[in-house]
Formats: sequence, structure tokens, C-alpha cells
Amino acid sequence: MIQSNNHTVWWKHGVFYHIYPRSFYDSNNDGIGDIRGIIRKLEYLSELGISAIWISPLYQSPMHDFGYDISDYRTIDPVFGDLEDFRSLLREAHERGIRIIMDLVMNHTSVEHPWFIESCSSRDNPKRDWYIWRDGLFRGKPNNWRSAFGSSAWEYDKPTGQYYLHSFLKEMPDLNWRNKELRNTYFKEVRFWLDLGVDGFRLDVINMIVKDKKFRNNPLFFGIPWIQKHVYTRNRPKSIRITHLLRKLLDEYVDRMCVGEIYSLPPGDPARSAGYLGSGDDAINLAFDFSLMFQPWNARKVCACLTTWYDHIPVNGWACNVLSNHDLFRSNSRFGKKKNFYEKSKLLAVLLLTVKGTPFIYYGEEIGMTNGRLTKKQIVDPLGKKFWPLFKGRDRARTPMQWTPGKNAGFSEASPWLPVNPEFPELNVETESSDPASLLNLYRQLIRLRNETETLQSGDWVPLIKGGNGILAFLRILGDDSVLVLLNFRNKISKIFLPIPSNGNVLVSTHRVEGSNFKSLEDRLFPYEAIAVRLNDTRPESHKPFS
Repeated sequence: MIQSNNHTVWWKHGVFYHIYPRSFYDSNNDGIGDIRGIIRKLEYLSELGISAIWISPLYQSPMHDFGYDISDYRTIDPVFGDLEDFRSLLREAHERGIRIIMDLVMNHTSVEHPWFIESCSSRDNPKRDWYIWRDGLFRGKPNNWRSAFGSSAWEYDKPTGQYYLHSFLKEMPDLNWRNKELRNTYFKEVRFWLDLGVDGFRLDVINMIVKDKKFRNNPLFFGIPWIQKHVYTRNRPKSIRITHLLRKLLDEYVDRMCVGEIYSLPPGDPARSAGYLGSGDDAINLAFDFSLMFQPWNARKVCACLTTWYDHIPVNGWACNVLSNHDLFRSNSRFGKKKNFYEKSKLLAVLLLTVKGTPFIYYGEEIGMTNGRLTKKQIVDPLGKKFWPLFKGRDRARTPMQWTPGKNAGFSEASPWLPVNPEFPELNVETESSDPASLLNLYRQLIRLRNETETLQSGDWVPLIKGGNGILAFLRILGDDSVLVLLNFRNKISKIFLPIPSNGNVLVSTHRVEGSNFKSLEDRLFPYEAIAVRLNDTRPESHKPFS
């Protein structure tokens, strides 16, 4: 059961698991994952040790963008089940101590949402200003804004003679968050789910919900019209003020939270992401910064990235960390799936679950799933269809979860909505569960260790070796307890020189026996070795950084 704990805060100290519901488990054999499928796999998630599940949109939708175009915020789309299924999911998850957070799409709705249908019925409709409408200029469009999907962000509505704004597909019109009536009505939709028992929300593109009041043109990169600096369509100050209103609403309930997607182009913008945390207790609870996902396989750069991220977190704020999601390539593929990817995946697992901040695991990451191999004909993502082969779409990160080495990887008896990755005979839950040295069992060990070790949950982060010789080494310190983490990013034995006494016991290692003694100020790490050690000597004066 869900229980309060004075020493831990679930969204700070637990481990989140991100489910793309179409691809997790199909309970009714129609080829698409569903809510009942998630319920059937709750025991697996409980044994994995996760504390909360973030589920991508389940709401009613015409599925132009697979759920992110919502036509009814209070209805579950039939492809996933119904509201009673969702209530069952909440009940059974909570019985296992697992929280549920939903995806909340605040920037836009579907063109089929009743609000938009009313809004576009006439210029003087009371809901006209719930969306963003503008007259065209003498050159046509109201301004030069481009959508994230590559086209003009303006679509002409012939019956009313105006353009409406869509930051994504034309089937996804942007809401006008400057309209107070819209805000109040939208927050009633949020209350519906909170009253139902939902534990929180992931806020989709929260940094895009407010646009420039003057509708000024975005500046261009190198004068190229379709490559813009999104100065006036993202990160407007009022978007942060709206998160303050949402936080006040959430704080009316017990133990609720939200995590915001603050998307920036590579190499990321940790200062911008941290800015949405406000003072740390008055805006969103957590903010996704994608800088770590954009880093190359380089210990120095990973260390610098983490240091910068932590430096920008407000005093009362909290970090979270993520390596993969449904919109970007899987981490196991970004770092070379054909060459030592399994060893690298183990190192990444140790990194994600021992650094400071709430870890988010993307479904299948724990078994080493890589990007799917899809032909152009198999692509269903509108981005992939439009930009193939320059961009092959997001589907490759959304292929079905690999449960068994059997038919369709145990995902469904029917033909899946996306092809199963051909790697599934080797990389699947059933096969890896029986292998003590598998990535899955390493994840189980790491999550158990994190859940049992307060120092890993909330201790300070002190970098010791910042990438020299391909080594990232850091301490997690809480009171008199210190955990040393060593990561060798190189495919060769690397010598380490630690500036602190390093005698201790191995907590977890990709190469050594748990509980064995680790000692010596001078030691070597095996290729791609990752190890966590509880130190015996915890003198504060010995905790000195070393380049």
C-alpha cells in the first residue's frame, strides 16, 4: 500500500519507470498495448523495485500524433481500455506501493476537441479566444513562426477567415493560456484526475505553452526561413508563472507532483530547465533536462554535464535524470549498439541509479533494448513519414517491449502495431531473468540498493575524478556514510589514482563480487567497469576532487 514516510519523498527518492502504453503489453491481442496489459505486468515492475510509473497519454484521441492530440481529457481512448480499467490500474498499483503519473498535454488539443469545435464555429463564439487566432498579413500568414514538425505554424480556417496556431501538426491547435477562463476550465480537468487518485503529471512541452503577446517574428539561423531560433514561441516568462498556479493546485492534495518537459535543442540548456523549478518549492517539482542525453561517450563531458546541471538546481529544488524517452533515440543505440553496447549499457545503468537526482527508466532500457529497425513502409510516426530518410522518425524508440524469446517477443499474439526489434531472442525479460550476469538483474540489484541506501537517494554528490584517463569517479555522502562510484568509459584496463582512502566493501559491480573488499589508493578498473563501494574511511577532509 502507499504509505507516507517522514524520511523519504517518493518523487525525490524513488525510481520512475516510463511506459509508452501502445508498446508495453497487449492484453486483448489486437496488436496494441493497453491498460490491462500494464496491470498484468505490475508484478514485474514491483519486483524490479520501481516506485512510480509515468504513462504516455491514454486519453481519447484521433491519434494523429498517437495520443498527444487529445479530444477529451476525461475519457480513456478505447484502444487502451476505459475509465474502469484505469481505476483498476490505480488500485492495483497503489496496493503494490507504486504511484501513477499521467501525461498532461497543456499546449494543445485535437481539432476534434469540443472546445476547438466551438472556437472555430464563429469569430464571436465565447471560446474563440481559448485558442490562438490571427488575421493574415498582406503576405499571407500572420508571421514567420514554424511548427516543430517543419511546416508553417499557421493554418487557415476558411469559414471564419482567420489563421489558428499549431506548434505541431495542424490537427493539434494551440491553447491560449493567456485566457483566464481557459485556464480555470483546464484546471478542472486536472482536478478530475487528482480526485480519481492520480499521483501526478508529466507536463508535455511545458516551456511552449505561452507565445509572444506581440506575435513578433522569430529570428532565423543563417537567414534560412525554416530554421528558426524559437525566441517568441518558447520559454516565455508567463509559462513559468502558469506552473506556479498548477503547483498551488497540486499542493491542495497530499503527496502529488509534476515533472516538466523543457525541451531544448542539443546540447541542451540546463539553466533553462532548472528555471522552471522556480525557488524549488513554488513551481514544478522536477524538470527534465536533456543535456545528458545529448552527450557523447566521454567521461569528461558527462561529468561536466552533471556538474552544470547540479549547479543550476535551486537550493530548495531537486534534480532528475534520464537517458532515453519516446521522442529521442534509446541510449543503448546512441552509444553504438554493435560495439560493446551491452557493457556500456551496464555502465549507464550504474551511472543513472547512483548519481544524485530522481532516475527515470524508459521501458525496455533495463533489458538493453535498442532502436528498432524499420523500413519506410513500416513507419507510422508523422515526423518519420515527412522527413525520411533525413530523420527516420520516433518509432524506432517505441517498438514493443520484449518479454520472451517467443512469438512477437511475448508482446501480443496478434501482429504488433510496430515490428518487434529482431534482437528480441537474446534481449528479453524471460531470458535475462535467468542469467545472473544480465543487464536486467543488474538493474534489479541497483534499484534494490538505491531503495535501501539513503545515501544514494539523497546524499551529496562530490566528483573526484572528472574524466581523466576515461574515468568518472564520484562520492555520494550523507552524514558519516560515503559511497564511492567508479566508471571506466574506456575499452581497456585503466589505472586510477584516488585522492581519498578507498578501503571498503563492494556494493555492486559489473566485474567484481558483491561484498568483496576494495582497497588501495591505487587500483585498476576493467574495460567498461562500473562499481559502487561503501567506504570505511569517511573523514570529510579526505573528500577532495581530482581531475
